[in-house]
Amino acid sequence: MTTTDLTDRLLALWIDPPSDDGAALAAFRALYTDPDDVNGTQFAATDLLGRARALHRAYSGLHHELLDVVSAPGRLVVAFRMHGTHTGPLDTPLGTVAPTGRPVAIRTIDVLTVVDGRIAAVWVVGDELGTLVGLDAVALRG
Repeated sequence: MTTTDLTDRLLALWIDPPSDDGAALAAFRALYTDPDDVNGTQFAATDLLGRARALHRAYSGLHHELLDVVSAPGRLVVAFRMHGTHTGPLDTPLGTVAPTGRPVAIRTIDVLTVVDGRIAAVWVVGDELGTLVGLDAVALRG
């Protein structure tokens, strides 16, 4: 599998996972080891699917803007923006943010460890603060 193939499959799965849970789990298991390490915590494929479903409950019209890809043996780094509209409840560490109808551009960098063509570990760096400020869920002091 090429870097481009893996990147395309990764972004496509999170933007448009199969609506059938069985097919979606199979797609996550084909792309990720099960379990997978995410920011130092073990996640089963069912956990990843749950996160994808929560993403789609919170945002509609999701699409991505690929910013950069860097690859090395056993590593892949993908920088992207995920665009959408905040149309559902968004669960955050600060509580649930009610739908605002606002557009979002979620900046994310995924540092992936790839073993035998599947993602075995992910370090996710996302701009959650920027997203929350954009939704007026938090305010920055001047």
